[in-house]
Amino acid sequence: MDRFPKAANVDFHSPLDLSKAAAAVLDDEGRISGWASSAQRLLGHAPEDVLGRPAAGLVAATPGQRLSALCRAHRPRGAVLDLCCREGRTLRAAVTLSPLAHRGVAATVVVAAELEAQRCWEAQLALLQGLATESSVGLTIFDTEGRVVWGNVSTDLELAGIAQYIGRPAADLFPEGEFISRHHPPDEDQIMEHVLATGEPILGMHYRGRAPADPVREHVWSCSYHRLVDARGEPLGLFEESLDITDRYRAQERLSLLVRAGKRIGASLDVRRTAAELADVAVPQLADEVLVDLPPAVIEGRQPPTGSAPGHSLLRMHGRTPEEFRTSPVSYPPSSPQALSLVTSRPVVDASRNEAPDGAGSAPAQSCLFVPLLTREAVLGLATFRRSTNPDPFGAEEQALAVELAERAAVGIDNARRYTSQHAAALVLQRSLLPQHLPEQSAVDVAYRYLPADSRVGVGGDWFDVIPLSGARVGLTVGDVVGHGVHAAATMGRLRATVRTLALLDLDPAELLTRLDDLVAQDSGSDADDGLSDEALGVTCLYAIYDPVSGRCVWASAGHPSPIVADANGSVALSALAPGPPLGLGGLPYENVEMSLSSGSVVAFFTDGVVEDRRTDIDSGIDRLAHVLSWQRCPVEELCDRALSTLPPGAQADDATLLLVRTRRLGTDHVVDLELPPDPAMVAEARTLTERQLEAWGLSDLSFTAALVVSELVTNGIRYATGPVMLRLIRDRCLLCEVSDSAHTAPHLRRARRDDEGGRGLFLVAQVSQRWGTRYTASGKTIWAELALP
Repeated sequence: MDRFPKAANVDFHSPLDLSKAAAAVLDDEGRISGWASSAQRLLGHAPEDVLGRPAAGLVAATPGQRLSALCRAHRPRGAVLDLCCREGRTLRAAVTLSPLAHRGVAATVVVAAELEAQRCWEAQLALLQGLATESSVGLTIFDTEGRVVWGNVSTDLELAGIAQYIGRPAADLFPEGEFISRHHPPDEDQIMEHVLATGEPILGMHYRGRAPADPVREHVWSCSYHRLVDARGEPLGLFEESLDITDRYRAQERLSLLVRAGKRIGASLDVRRTAAELADVAVPQLADEVLVDLPPAVIEGRQPPTGSAPGHSLLRMHGRTPEEFRTSPVSYPPSSPQALSLVTSRPVVDASRNEAPDGAGSAPAQSCLFVPLLTREAVLGLATFRRSTNPDPFGAEEQALAVELAERAAVGIDNARRYTSQHAAALVLQRSLLPQHLPEQSAVDVAYRYLPADSRVGVGGDWFDVIPLSGARVGLTVGDVVGHGVHAAATMGRLRATVRTLALLDLDPAELLTRLDDLVAQDSGSDADDGLSDEALGVTCLYAIYDPVSGRCVWASAGHPSPIVADANGSVALSALAPGPPLGLGGLPYENVEMSLSSGSVVAFFTDGVVEDRRTDIDSGIDRLAHVLSWQRCPVEELCDRALSTLPPGAQADDATLLLVRTRRLGTDHVVDLELPPDPAMVAEARTLTERQLEAWGLSDLSFTAALVVSELVTNGIRYATGPVMLRLIRDRCLLCEVSDSAHTAPHLRRARRDDEGGRGLFLVAQVSQRWGTRYTASGKTIWAELALP
């Protein structure tokens, strides 16, 4: 350790030192009597050229009297002179003349060095002196064993006296400190060994600890390590540079915290997630734990209460993820710092020792900061930042940071509250617009499932419906509205009602979609700003009609996925349906697709949410659903559950609607057909056949009413149509009487006057039947009536 100088004795050789500078000797008459080799190197003159000559001849533009005066001085004098070199140039040099007097011999020793080198040396010396005595950069020298050898003034101040650490290992300087680099925190002994062994410096390591001179406040230093070697290149030890960057580091930390908060807090549109995001961002940089206290109304998406005592009836949420969050009721006494923060709408610091929340689960807090969650309209709640391991109280900058985080969280919570309210309203609206109870019918067994999208996405516009039609037939529809939210749900409800209305007109699927497309196109072209037109554009819809008498199923699609059919044998196929354009776009016609389905076949109608997955294509989803339908012998309710259980785990990106139907066929013992020639005498035969068939079915109580209805319908068909008339009786949940003819004109119900000879037939049919109507076919029309079974 003796090889290292102390700070007060730092000494380096000057360029004017005799071992390095040009030297000459002058006699008492100013002539050169001695000329060193260093003088020859500096000025280029050989000894034989200058010895015995006046020294004034080597000085340019300087009177010889001045040099003589310097030589006659009784003490050393310095000056800046321009000296003449051998090649004719001049050299500005720093010159020192030291007179000698010994035993009557007078002489002067002249030492000269280039002025620039002298000034550079002086600057370096001043720099070293400043680093040792004035610099804020801490400099510490360690020997090859890692023991403290020397420290400058800055290190002396941080350690409250460097002398007590001389000869001690580096670990004794900051025993509780640690490196906080982004990579694995290294050990200081390993750092020193690496620098000593390789000579490779290590720069910019961040070190956190408490200085002996300031043990209350935690500091951060930027440390660099360099190896020291002697003239032979042997390691002497190493020195450490340390700069206190606490303020800068904390400012960068706060900035990165705010950047992370801007990306994280409030992005979920969920109250609990937003509270968890605040805790996740603030811990552990700002606090050890964050508690969020909110009124139950805010959590449920309702308006926060007004006029109540602050701190009453709140729910405390603590945790760093929604899954870890625990909720417990909490209230604040009026004199508590929490109540003061809520009343004044300002942050309040409580540096007293606080108990853990709920009496357990956390260490007692060293310091607490209470920040109200404020919006422009109301106080939403309170955020509590707790420190249990860090004894430092919350400073002014940390309070400002906590307030900004709380403001971001308050905005996020308020947005989440509003979104929750709107999402709940949209969900209630959509569920109220979807079928609450499927109608009773005999054509198909039906099961359905509807899964709303994740709450962060919003309620979509999926819909389905099962519509009983005349002739024991059933209409089946499924559709999807573009977009999410209340507007999408309202558009869905309006379109579903329109489809049901058009379906009750007994339109075939292609004709129904054409008329629906016209209505959507008219709405989109109107100037009404009701928020529904945009959602209606591009909506998809599929409509199908199944007839259990013939087993015939006809469907058409407006941009909707084709249904999947599993026949009674278990083979599954995607129907050959060529979908037309989505509704509202127009341009292409809609076409019917007809298929004969055996009894027990399962048909799956679905929306995109059932088969779409972000990780795979839609074909994979269709294959997955088709595989489920291969188990078609299971009840349709079980098939629905199986299908939805295959959906990928995680949040639904879109609504998923699945409608499964298992077809039935009405046996020949439930249907009777009779072709009648256009002869009025056939009316009596039709009436007789009806009475006999009802007796065979055990429905004799309906004979009179049914015979009256058949008489009137057959009479109208024979009177106004050409060609034969078809009579059909269907025994289902009611008795259906149908008369078909080749005419395309529809009869109209009217009130006959006393003197009218006709016009009372349909009036009688309407009075005795529970429903009646007309549907058109390619060959004519069918008038039907339904009679309730006794």
